Amino acid sequence: MDITGKKILVCDDSVLARKQLMDAVKEIATGATFIEGKNGAEAVELYKNDKPDLVFMDIVMPEKDGTTALSEIRDYDDNATIIIVSSVGTQDLLKKAIQLGAKDFIQKPFEKNQIKEIIELRLGGK
Repeated sequence: MDITGKKILVCDDSVLARKQLMDAVKEIATGATFIEGKNGAEAVELYKNDKPDLVFMDIVMPEKDGTTALSEIRDYDDNATIIIVSSVGTQDLLKKAIQLGAKDFIQKPFEKNQIKEIIELRLGGK
């Protein structure tokens, strides 16, 4: 699938989680530019600077959590496409994220087909 010219922001405090997600996208699609953030504060700053087409973001992160970052990004750009990627045990936070405008949720550990479906749906990749 070709998503040349699309920018994807991957924000997670775990280097391994960021790498796994980027590797999954690279295996499914080609041409994307990746932007990496390690906390919610960086996610907001990077979103404003780079205006990515798609954001994959964890909920539980230092400095600024994912729900706060999600709210700030959506205040800046109501059309932001943010996908929450988080582990079990964050049900209340997940509900809050959906209420704040997250477009979807993927539970860690994720399956590559979940990433493929998100990219096809949100970026129109073929």
